Amino acid sequence: MTIRFTTYDPAFVSRVRHGGPDAYDQPAEAAVSNGQGTPCRCCLHDVPAGADMLILAACPFPALQPYAETGPIFLCADDCAAWQGVGLPPILTTSPDYLLKAYDTGHRIIYGTGQITPKADVAANSARLLADPKVAFVDVRSARNNCFQTRIVRTESE
Repeated sequence: MTIRFTTYDPAFVSRVRHGGPDAYDQPAEAAVSNGQGTPCRCCLHDVPAGADMLILAACPFPALQPYAETGPIFLCADDCAAWQGVGLPPILTTSPDYLLKAYDTGHRIIYGTGQITPKADVAANSARLLADPKVAFVDVRSARNNCFQTRIVRTESE
């Protein structure tokens, strides 16, 4: 088994970039990035310093339910190449640690899986969680602000 770090839902990203509403049915706020601490959930890099960005509410779950957390995210205001890389994406290299949480196919947290994880251990701990067949995916969140960063899924070895 291998793991893959995924971007935010491309249809949602496109809709918001073209003026559509965020998770709270509001337009995204326009801002200019200072280049640090502004991780785009599409390219999985910080929005470059001086570049236009969007700040919006996002909920990475298909439907509202008690475990469907909503929070702020950043996006490059202009189209950017969605992350296709292998290994730890750049947005997961800026903090010393991250919050990992495993979810089942019903998008419910699997209790006992939540853990603050040093950045060097994010991939290994996610793979360990995903080795459990009850785990459908692992969400990575900021350990400081609880903001959604990326979702990790299992992929079959090629």
